[in-house]
Amino acid sequence: METDLAAAYERCRRLHRSHGRTYYLATRLLPAWKRRHVHALYGFTRFADEIVDRTEDLPPAERAERLNEWSGRFLAGLRGEPVDDPLLPAVLHTIAVFDLSVDDFDAFLRSMAMDLTVTSYATYDDLLDYMEGSAAVIGTMMLPILGSTDPAAAREPARQLGLAFQLTNFIRDVAEDLDRGRTYLPDAHLAEFGLTRDDLVAARAAGRSTPAVKALIRAEVARADEHYAAAAPGIPLLQPGSQACMRTAFELYAGILDEVIAADYDVFVRRATVPNRRRARVAVRSLFTRPGTPVQELVRA
Repeated sequence: METDLAAAYERCRRLHRSHGRTYYLATRLLPAWKRRHVHALYGFTRFADEIVDRTEDLPPAERAERLNEWSGRFLAGLRGEPVDDPLLPAVLHTIAVFDLSVDDFDAFLRSMAMDLTVTSYATYDDLLDYMEGSAAVIGTMMLPILGSTDPAAAREPARQLGLAFQLTNFIRDVAEDLDRGRTYLPDAHLAEFGLTRDDLVAARAAGRSTPAVKALIRAEVARADEHYAAAAPGIPLLQPGSQACMRTAFELYAGILDEVIAADYDVFVRRATVPNRRRARVAVRSLFTRPGTPVQELVRA
């Protein structure tokens, strides 16, 4: 049993290292005993995402069946039944160790199921409903692992950081999401700039953004920054050993938007990534920042 558990944690770690470079780097700044639990949560979310996004060649009904089957194994494990799965034992162990809310996992799986049928969102409130499960609950799942001197005060900033990270991904990945037949930037936001989804598809095909698309992305970056500002007060409330990790994640995810700005808000010319030199510099600076130091306000060009 212990060998299976160790193998499950290792499987989660490999998934994290392969698919979550920014967050994986930040996680390396955590105390060693906490890292595997963060890897477990990442493995859970990534594996569900893989079922949804890496099986496009299958009919939607079959993809839904695969997600339901895997979710069923997870729920059976929560009931104490034996689980035949390469990574779920690590997830179930982490839930038990930290008494994590099962409601958060239910909300996450609900949002993953939405990705099988929902291809766009009319308003930002509609998108926030999706992001509640896909992003905000990730923050509340993580909070007991990171630890906090004031969990009640840290809860909403943790949720906001999840939303900030998710919206950053949506901005960066407009092209990839279009390739999957989805747009996460709300229809109402597109309409503010005289745009439709077809305009985004045309920009994708051309490999460059129009001025109107750039204006849309500029507005979405400003919206993401509102979530980052709401999240920042929570990082000094974390346990001292967890703050370097989250300072690094905060700055590097926000740094993706710096790269979007450097490309003149054109998300179709290249995928925005933070250079390795900056990634290393941020990690070192975070490691040597005194715990409790407020997170600096984001300054955009």
